[in-house]
Amino acid sequence: GNRQAIKMKTVFVLGVFALVLLSGLSVCRADDDPDEVTDEPLPLVSDDLGKSKDSAKTDDEVVEREEEAIKLDGLNVAQMKELREGSEKHAFEAEVNRMMKLIINSLYRNKEIFLRELISNSSDALDKIRFLSLTAKNVLGDTEELSIKIKADKDTHSLHITDTGIGMTKDDLIKNLGTIAKSGTSEFLTKMTDTSEATVQSDLIGQFGVGFYSSFLVADRVIVTSKSNDDKQYIWESDAAEFSVSEDPRGDTLGRGTTVSLFLKEEAYDFVEQDTLKELIRKYSQFINFPIYLWTSKTESVEEPVEEEDETPAEDKKDEEKKDDEEEEAEVEEEKKEDKPKTQTVEKTMWDWELMNESKPIWTRTPKEVKDEEYNEFYKAFSKESDEPMAKIHFVAEGEVTFRSILFVPKTAPQGYYQDVSKRSNQIKLYVRRVFITDEVDEILPKYLSFVKGIVDSDDLPLNVSRETLQQHKLLKVIRKKLVRKILEMVKKMDADLYKDFWKEFGTSLKLGIIEDHSNRTRLAKLVRFHSSDSKEEQTSLLDYVERMKEKQEHMYYMAAGTREEAAASPFVERLLKKGYEVLYLTEPVDEYCIQSIPEFEGKKFQNVAKDGLTIGDETDKAKKETEALEKKYEPLTKWLAETPLKDNIEKAIISKRLSDSPVALVANQWGWSGNMERIMRAQASQARGQDEFYMNQKKILEINPRHPIIKKLLSSVEDDPNDAKAKDLAVVLYETAIIRSGFALKDSNAFVGRIERMLRLSMDVALDEQVEEEAEPDEEEEEEVVEEEEESSDADDDSTAAADDDAAAAPEQASQDDSTDAVDEVVKEAESAAEKDEL
Repeated sequence: GNRQAIKMKTVFVLGVFALVLLSGLSVCRADDDPDEVTDEPLPLVSDDLGKSKDSAKTDDEVVEREEEAIKLDGLNVAQMKELREGSEKHAFEAEVNRMMKLIINSLYRNKEIFLRELISNSSDALDKIRFLSLTAKNVLGDTEELSIKIKADKDTHSLHITDTGIGMTKDDLIKNLGTIAKSGTSEFLTKMTDTSEATVQSDLIGQFGVGFYSSFLVADRVIVTSKSNDDKQYIWESDAAEFSVSEDPRGDTLGRGTTVSLFLKEEAYDFVEQDTLKELIRKYSQFINFPIYLWTSKTESVEEPVEEEDETPAEDKKDEEKKDDEEEEAEVEEEKKEDKPKTQTVEKTMWDWELMNESKPIWTRTPKEVKDEEYNEFYKAFSKESDEPMAKIHFVAEGEVTFRSILFVPKTAPQGYYQDVSKRSNQIKLYVRRVFITDEVDEILPKYLSFVKGIVDSDDLPLNVSRETLQQHKLLKVIRKKLVRKILEMVKKMDADLYKDFWKEFGTSLKLGIIEDHSNRTRLAKLVRFHSSDSKEEQTSLLDYVERMKEKQEHMYYMAAGTREEAAASPFVERLLKKGYEVLYLTEPVDEYCIQSIPEFEGKKFQNVAKDGLTIGDETDKAKKETEALEKKYEPLTKWLAETPLKDNIEKAIISKRLSDSPVALVANQWGWSGNMERIMRAQASQARGQDEFYMNQKKILEINPRHPIIKKLLSSVEDDPNDAKAKDLAVVLYETAIIRSGFALKDSNAFVGRIERMLRLSMDVALDEQVEEEAEPDEEEEEEVVEEEEESSDADDDSTAAADDDAAAAPEQASQDDSTDAVDEVVKEAESAAEKDEL
């Protein structure tokens, strides 16, 4: 009996202890979160038996917590369990597994494109339902809004993309998402893995539904919830190893459409950040036809009422005592102020859907429908420029490939644009059905037009399976050809004032185009401008030059130099200008290359006036006879120059047809480099090598002016004494001055200076061997005396510093007179020195 009583007491004590324990737990929960009210029943003690959070967990608990971690919005744990139990599991085929590995590991270079693919799929689904609604409006039902909404959940590291498109039935989910594309999968894998083929990629978008599978680049698990008008709402789920399909236990929550939920890998957590999502949407999908909304938060300042404290009435009494003597009106105003509720500013986080694609794809409209303001705003939006464009062109190209395009010329060239031409990249953005694909297709425009900004959008542009690069180069060449033609057409239609601005910024690019683009050389030649002897200010076109040519002029003459002034002062143009011929002055480094790349223009060939073979008009028989007579007369001099003083320096010496005032000129042969070209080549490399060195070391032709007095005197000296040293020196000096005046570089400037000094001595009757008078060096005793005198002078200066300061302060006028006297003395000394120099 006692034992039974003891047992009863023990059971009672344990019961009381359990009740106390449970009440303590509920109090703790209430203390932890006093504002939180929950209807969930308190857990029983038996529920926690064997489930320690710090030790091993039971299988049931592990499953439950996994389900909580991956639950969808509005899908509780029980519904998730029902979903798991009622799902139909499907295994991917072996070939499909290979496909998945290929997609995840090697097909896409950039993981961020998964969002572009999913938004594009949503846009396609919306396009389909919109198309159906044109003939059957009831297909939209209650869900008339056609939009894409993106929501990120940082707590579960998940991303949800929802559209109100056509949706998918159960069979559609299995067919479209489960098997990728049964027909042709093996063929695709063979092509993609066969590295021996050069053209392994083709137009595979649509043939294989691989865009959706880019989700597995960033997600461990993907859940697709979809509702079609033709079926119930279903859930498709996969971890890239297998997939399952089951009816949604929540029923119809979408109305119509699809939600793709991605549960991100750890390294992809950045894709739930608002700023990252905004950047990606605007980069790839800002011109999608349907509105794209992102669930975003922003902090706002809100005024909230403040509850008054209990001490307020006492304070009011004190205030009333102080204000007894105040006027009635003031008391009324004070009462009104007290009646106003007190507020405080509070920072609150507000959540709402933000539209991401406000910019509309204006290129899809006809040019007549778009205003200039819209073009300018669009240009600023996509180019990130603050200035309006200089020019634009909007067109639709049809043929082998159809595309729409808007191209802009910026108002100014980018800083340093011409410093490294090889590193330029084009600024054309490529779209397919308004989805951004890439801006790294360098072949879409030649480098000389890389300053042009714009977009190209095609509905049928062939892409590879990852939509990242163009594959059919034939069509790419067609696009490139049409773009270049349209750009040149835009430039050609500019008025004179606008073209001046364009030429100032981008003229060099067109000259580079003549060198690079053989197919458009003639079109570009009509657009280029050069300085000319016809005008000091205005540049001329080649067409205008041809119109001004003389009646029997067969060549278009040009002179290349560093500046226009240098070209106009060149000895090569003297006779041409004297006879009234116009000469083009090429002052840019690229100019000479440019002209050499044009074989002829309007039937006229170009002639470099600094090279051998210059012809000026048609020579008459009389002129030919005079030339022959001069050649015979000066044959002793030309032969002597080439064989005696200049035999190692020149190829030959001839009578010149181009010189008028200068005694000599040095010209290159037809296949050699002019002085300007040598200067350019030397500037490009510190040391000429190989072929460059060969051209620079070629011997030049010395042309002499038979009408110049120096040449006449030199001929006389040579005829009298071919070994005359003075004549040899004169010939060498003439040659070296011709090198400088013709734009070439002196190889030995010290020797040239020495010869000039020698001629100065001879002209001033100073003996060639007379030495410079040496400066007399002082003796050691004299040096000591000089040092002592300097020390004494320094001490005297120190002693007189204070006195000098006092004198200067007391008598500024006397100091000014002393300064003036010193200045006069200096002027007199300078005058005497100048007189002595004049006498010398």
